Amino acid sequence: MTDPPTKDEKKSPAATKTSLPPIPPIDAASRRLERLLGGNSSTDGSTRKQQPVLQSHPTKTVRRWLGTSSGTAGKATLSDIASASIRLLDPAGPSSEGRAVLSCLAPVDDAPMEEEGGEEKKEREVKYLKIATREVEGWLISLAVRLLYRDSQYTASLELATRGTNILQSHIDSSRSFQKGWGDSSGLFPLLARMHRYKALVADRVAADSGGGIMPLRAEMVQAHRMACLRRDVDCQATLLNLMLGDLLKANQVEQAQKLVSNSTFPETASNNQLCRYLYNSGRIQALRLEYTSAFSNLSQSLRKCPTNTALGFRIAVQRLLVVVQLLMGEIPERSLFFQKGMRVELEPYLKITQAVRRGDLRVFHERVGEHASRLREDGTFTLISRLAHSVVKAGLRKLNLSYSRISLKDVADRLALASARSAEFVVAKAVRDGVIDATIDHEGGFVKSHELVDIYATTEPAEAFHRRIAYCLTTHNEAVRGMRYPPDAYKKQLEASRGGKRSGDDDKTDEEKAQELEDELDEEF
Repeated sequence: MTDPPTKDEKKSPAATKTSLPPIPPIDAASRRLERLLGGNSSTDGSTRKQQPVLQSHPTKTVRRWLGTSSGTAGKATLSDIASASIRLLDPAGPSSEGRAVLSCLAPVDDAPMEEEGGEEKKEREVKYLKIATREVEGWLISLAVRLLYRDSQYTASLELATRGTNILQSHIDSSRSFQKGWGDSSGLFPLLARMHRYKALVADRVAADSGGGIMPLRAEMVQAHRMACLRRDVDCQATLLNLMLGDLLKANQVEQAQKLVSNSTFPETASNNQLCRYLYNSGRIQALRLEYTSAFSNLSQSLRKCPTNTALGFRIAVQRLLVVVQLLMGEIPERSLFFQKGMRVELEPYLKITQAVRRGDLRVFHERVGEHASRLREDGTFTLISRLAHSVVKAGLRKLNLSYSRISLKDVADRLALASARSAEFVVAKAVRDGVIDATIDHEGGFVKSHELVDIYATTEPAEAFHRRIAYCLTTHNEAVRGMRYPPDAYKKQLEASRGGKRSGDDDKTDEEKAQELEDELDEEF
């Protein structure tokens, strides 16, 4: 009787082979994109499989792939990027220029690996990308730009970003020249938009170090935005519009920024991040133009749409401006807003200014503003906060009107830290005319006499507050209806019905399900 097989003898012949080295994360992410775009990412020499469903929306596919590859991008180094460009990009293909640029960023270890047999060598051999070569080229260049920026190599980062933008633009132009060979270029749109954003960021930093602005990029951004509109590139349209608005606001050209907003159209299908930036820029423009109600609406919407688990710096910037706009509208923000997680230190100066406005003490207000003047200028809110002096005076007059039925103008000047009783008389007269207080000025006696309290429900203030709430609810309802108007992939069913054909069971799956299946197959294969 023979002995039972041992544990090692039970293994299959495939398992006894020498295990292959793990695939680097950048390579795995690149080959996943190859599969998602309809190519064959296996290491054999098989040809590409036609999958029209996955290739029908390359822009959407690349955009989602960029979101899922953020972890891979955060751990990459320049050596990893250079090595990946040599393994993935064909030196004789359309990405030869990007391969040459990336391979020079860092030294690459090209020492040959010892192989025991020809079959193992064939298994270790890596094939170049075919379908996603241009997308991966642009992605690798963007990773290199970001790494150079983080290493404070701003000049090298700017040069690489400029070259990467030219490479991607040349790919798009060549695909639109009716030359067969490389297919649709819409998958490059999200990558080109990212490259424009990185380029503007690096150029801004280089200009800040040299003491200038990013004016030289403005003409280039206008031209790029015009071309993006012509080719219906939603990603570049939204990104470049926000970059131009930020450039104009940084240069304090508010009227020019307002003209740009009024003469341009923000794409409805743009990403949520770009929409949040556009709402923030629009709200800032409207606040500087004294349109506080519209500014409050846009800033509130931007803060509501902003992701809550990331983008802390952006949420702090929006919250700062929103607090100032509320104060300019005559409202006092809730105290809990200043104690949110991660915002307490950043919003501390605004809490002190809000307390001074609430007290109505002009002297304390000027002290608080003088304390944090440099910080407020750095935040870009000093101009708006300087307008709050009138709001402080109005808040103080309201408290005096409620506390005293009769008070002299000299006491009003002392309480509000005004220059003289004459100045207090002018301030009180304007407040009475604007409806801030209900009182009468006795010029001969030199005092202010308050009228009896009027029932607030007899005024138009409740109706105005009710109107604001209704407008907010209607806006939210319209957005929800617009978002649910068309079910996902409904156009495909209508297209099949119009053709009179029936879809197979495999075609009933959505793009996300098929993409997930391909990713699972890719993970099992490697």
